[in-house]
Parts: sequence; C-alpha cells; structure tokens
Amino acid sequence: MLRSRLMILAAAVLWSTGGAAIKLISLDGWQVASARAFIAALALGLAMPSARRLPSWRTLGVAAIYAAVMVLFVQATKLTTAANAIFLQSTSPVYVLLLSPWLLGERPSRGERVAAPIFILGLALFFLDQLSAGQLLGNALALLSGLAFALCIMRFRAAPDDNPAVLVWGNVLAWLGALPMALGGAARPGLVDLGLLVFLGAVQIGVATALFSRGMRHTPAVEASLLVLLEPVLNPVWALLLVGERPGIWSTVGGAVLLGATAWRVLMAARATPQQAPASSRGG
Repeated sequence: MLRSRLMILAAAVLWSTGGAAIKLISLDGWQVASARAFIAALALGLAMPSARRLPSWRTLGVAAIYAAVMVLFVQATKLTTAANAIFLQSTSPVYVLLLSPWLLGERPSRGERVAAPIFILGLALFFLDQLSAGQLLGNALALLSGLAFALCIMRFRAAPDDNPAVLVWGNVLAWLGALPMALGGAARPGLVDLGLLVFLGAVQIGVATALFSRGMRHTPAVEASLLVLLEPVLNPVWALLLVGERPGIWSTVGGAVLLGATAWRVLMAARATPQQAPASSRGG
C-alpha cells in the first residue's frame, strides 16, 4: 500500500533529523542523551500499550544494549560530524555478518561474505580525512554504537515479541544511566534547547517509531529496508543546511560505499531467503 510506504519514508525522514538537532542543542552529550531518552520513553510508552509491563531479565539485558546505542550515538554526534556518526553506526550489518554464526547459529551466505570486505573498505575511508582527537573519539564511539545496534538487531530477531518493551525500557535505562553526568553538566537549557529536546524524544524517536511500526504491517521487509536508507542519506544534508557542517571528502565516499553495500546486500538476501520484518527501530 502506498500509505504504508509513505509512513516508512516519513519515519526515515524524521530519524534523519537527529544529527542536526543534536548539534543545534547547546547542552553537552550526557544532557542531550538523558533528556531525549526520558521524553522518548514517555512517548513510546503512550504509543505502545504492550510495553507497559515489568520487563523480564532478558528484556532488560537487550534494553541495556539499546540504551548504549542511544547514548553512544548522541555522544558521537557531539564529537564528530553528523555524517560520520550516522554512517559509522550504519556499519552494524558487518557486525551481524561476523557475529550471527556464533550468536544466532546462522551461517553467512556467499553474497554476505562478499559484502563484508566492502563494508570494511568503506569503514577505512572515514579515517583518511584529517581528524582532531575529539573527532577520532567520536568516530570510535559511533563504531561502538554500530556494534551495539548489531547486537540489538540479533536479539530483536531472536525474540521479536519483546521489541516494544525493549524500546521503552531501553530509553528508561539510557535516561537513568546518563542522568548523573547530565546533572553535573555546566550548561542550562534555553527555550530553543527544550523545544529541540521535546522534538528529539517525542517526534524523532516516538512518532518515527510509531510510523515505522504501522508502515511495516503492509510493506515487504526488503522494500522497507531500502526505504529507511533515506535516513543516512538525509542526515548529513540536514547538518549541512541547518548547522553548516560539511563532512570530509573521504567520509563522504566511505558513506556512499557503506550505503551501496547495504542496498546490495538487502537485494541479494531478498533473492535467497523469505522476507522477514526488520527491527522496529533505528539506533540514531
């Protein structure tokens, strides 16, 4: 259905605004991560009645990993360019390829084995630009965010019924985990900061996740996986237009390689296996 596809595209557009919005907020990374997670937990709890229950220990374990994704992405975006943060987080497929034989008992296909070195090549290009120490740390945190997101994807696949609870409780844990550092931050939010924080939690995470979940009901998983690639494409565009941030030339090339490899991998997987719904949330 066209309406379902438009919902997924709308979700991708909303997700893509995260980098620019985080950059525009004057607060530090801990403050942004904690406040965004608190608001997102409230928004998702209202939108997902099935998540309003005490979590199991398994759910809390996955939620803790998802919380790490949320906090690491915000910190990475504050330290490096928005483009680097989203593109490096998008390396999660290569971690899934490497870890799924041990964690899920799934052996990678021939196409996936071909895709892995392409991902690694794209990843290496990000470090050819001249980077400050802060940008190097930001790139490293973005890579860790991608690894954590890959672990989330595999756990989402292993226990899909827990996904709503993981999203809500993951944001609760992100809020609580970042709160002690956030309270020690020197900056105090202004009206613009507060407005952007509400947007990030309620709209960029809450509304986008709800739209994606509804759109997935009538959209093939492979097509949805390709549609959400609009997020990493638009993320650096918003950062350029709203913040004036330009990614390095090698980072741009590396991002194009990663996106191309992801699209190719999805299409090859569609030919080889039955379609399955992807994870119901992004990590950015």
